[in-house]
Amino acid sequence: MALRTPLYDRHVALGARMVEFGGWDMPLQYSSIRDEHTAVRERAGLFDVSHMGRVTVAGEGALESLQRLVSNDVGRLQPRQSLYTVMCNDGGGIIDDLIVGAAASAGVYHVVVNAATREKDVAWMRAHLGSGTSFDDVSAETGLIALQGPRAIDILQPLVDADLSALRAFTMAELRVSGVPSRVCEVSRTGYTGEDGFELYVDAGAVGTLWDVLLEAGAAEGLRPCGLGARDTLRLEAGLRLYGQDMDESVDPYSCGLGWTVKLDKGVACIGAEVLRGIKETGPPRRMVGLRMSGRDVARHGMSVFREGEPAGEVTSGTYSFTLGCGIATAYVAPEVAASRQPLSVDIRGSMARAEQVPLPFYKRPPTA
Repeated sequence: MALRTPLYDRHVALGARMVEFGGWDMPLQYSSIRDEHTAVRERAGLFDVSHMGRVTVAGEGALESLQRLVSNDVGRLQPRQSLYTVMCNDGGGIIDDLIVGAAASAGVYHVVVNAATREKDVAWMRAHLGSGTSFDDVSAETGLIALQGPRAIDILQPLVDADLSALRAFTMAELRVSGVPSRVCEVSRTGYTGEDGFELYVDAGAVGTLWDVLLEAGAAEGLRPCGLGARDTLRLEAGLRLYGQDMDESVDPYSCGLGWTVKLDKGVACIGAEVLRGIKETGPPRRMVGLRMSGRDVARHGMSVFREGEPAGEVTSGTYSFTLGCGIATAYVAPEVAASRQPLSVDIRGSMARAEQVPLPFYKRPPTA
């Protein structure tokens, strides 16, 4: 039986279509994926992401342990800052992609992991902790809501007593949210949609109240509850990777365009560092490229990519872009194919659909005034 977040009954009451995702019953959509997608791009959307895992790493050895576990440089974090990174195996393959945040207290870090990989991640991390490090899986104790879109700050600002404009991307603050009694939320200026927004961490027992408060506060701003469908179309437009489709343990960070998260000279070598150094020097065996499809053609995960009639790669993610009005996809191709920028074709159920190679991301949010 699939697990349920504390918001499950609220999703059902709102008429959500529920599906199993990563071992959890989650809302796919409440109205239509198009409407929810558009709400986030133009106004704001509210997502339940309480299925994500969260662990705490602490102690005098916490920093060194994390430096070994992840590719990015955790040592550069100031209190209440966070970063995006990957965690690799000995062969340089990606075990998961993570967010690591430094708490206000010295030597305390919070790590957000993907729902479907939580058990694997926890086991790997526990097995590779150094001395002087404590580890606590607090996933069941934590609720997580994402408020995303250009009006997110207008919705949240009246509910808190701090200036949210001072909260930069990938920074956090502990705030009280009006209407959520006696609860302190950790508010992070992060998201998975390509829009401005916030992710709010709160005790699992208070996440329902927080959800209700945000929905009510955002009603006048056009806020919509949003499901996994819109989350996927939004993240793909923004060029954000999805673990299990765009990357897994057979994929190195350089191949999927995440080489910028690998810091090989940070003082403590991460697991797989020597292999990663070799890949960086010689070049990855394949490259992730963006594909813009013709008309309404939609490529899907696993479909074959061709150049001049010859096999050239495979689609990792694909969807119809409501923002751009065409199909978009990411695919792995040989380095020389990526460098050529030649038009490609995707075999869509026996028909060859033309695909133009384009830079990632497909969409960038407009600069704020």
